[in-house]
Amino acid sequence: MDPNLIYIIYGDNPKSLVKRILHEIGLEREIPSKDSLIGIKPNLVVAKPSTSGATTCPQLVEGLVEYLRSKGYNNIAILEGAWVGDRTQLAFKVCGYEDISKKYNIPLIDLQKDSYSDYEVDGITLSVCDSIMKVDYLINMPVLKGHCQTKITCSLKNMKGCIPNKEKRRFHTMGLHKPIAYLNKVIKQDLIIVDGIIGDLNFEEGGNPVQMNRVIVGKDPVLIDSYVAQLLGYDIKDIPYIEMAEKIGVGRTISSDDNIKELNRDSTPMTIPKTRLVEELTRNVEENMACSACYGSLVHALDRLSDLGYLYDFNGKIYIGQGFKGKKGKGIGIGSCTKGFEKSLPGCPPKAKDIIEFLKDSF
Repeated sequence: MDPNLIYIIYGDNPKSLVKRILHEIGLEREIPSKDSLIGIKPNLVVAKPSTSGATTCPQLVEGLVEYLRSKGYNNIAILEGAWVGDRTQLAFKVCGYEDISKKYNIPLIDLQKDSYSDYEVDGITLSVCDSIMKVDYLINMPVLKGHCQTKITCSLKNMKGCIPNKEKRRFHTMGLHKPIAYLNKVIKQDLIIVDGIIGDLNFEEGGNPVQMNRVIVGKDPVLIDSYVAQLLGYDIKDIPYIEMAEKIGVGRTISSDDNIKELNRDSTPMTIPKTRLVEELTRNVEENMACSACYGSLVHALDRLSDLGYLYDFNGKIYIGQGFKGKKGKGIGIGSCTKGFEKSLPGCPPKAKDIIEFLKDSF
């Protein structure tokens, strides 16, 4: 698997999506031996189902497990430590992981109850749970979502679940960004499978889920997070821990679209109801058979534009969706399906960062 590539697949069947993309990259060629201990690290920050936008979809994990088993890998464990305000065991139950454990006879390791050791990186001492350091091949499965303090949370920040509670508290006193970057110098991620099916708009604990119907796979957490930042409407520099991690050699930020390999195009509709916040953000949007990935990017862009004060006086219309293919109009169009409109942003789907810049010039 090329470490300089990000693989993306779109759709609304998590189990089949992950199996297809793992077949594409040939995951079995990446793992040292059949006896290797494979650790799966989801994001179960709170005891809420994945439909809330907070936690990793269990069907995605189940698809990964079934793929590994089909290739003869049976030494698998799921490891997680919920945030300080919740219990990992409860999260395992509520999020569907107890069912996975029973069905496939896979141990669930609660890192909140794990022993830990100290590691020094460039003069910074960090405590890391022992079980995560015993894994031979670590598969990180973060959720593509916003975060109230660091703006986004994905590959790099998901490793925060691998430290004891006392260290999680200390990370906040250290400003979060620097310790997150340096933690990833201690913990090596071998593969990242990003759950981009449903993620929260701007809060790590869920509540405003946005459907984006995609799975993102890669080996470099810096590369993935730098791409995800743009996907959610941010410049890389807006997320300090990404550039910090690059500076200390954890990985490299994305340089061009040549780093991206899309396996298909999205054609799946939105199926989850809009929250009140999403309804308010999209009050000027005319949607006609919009694919979830494209519409999700627009929602993230509008949320950023709202924070920046661009939406207060805007009373025009924004058009999006396959229903506008071949049609012409005077409004603003988002996505390749709206190329007949007076002003239109290409992309299938476009990134939220590109939508933001386009709408700034169009308002």
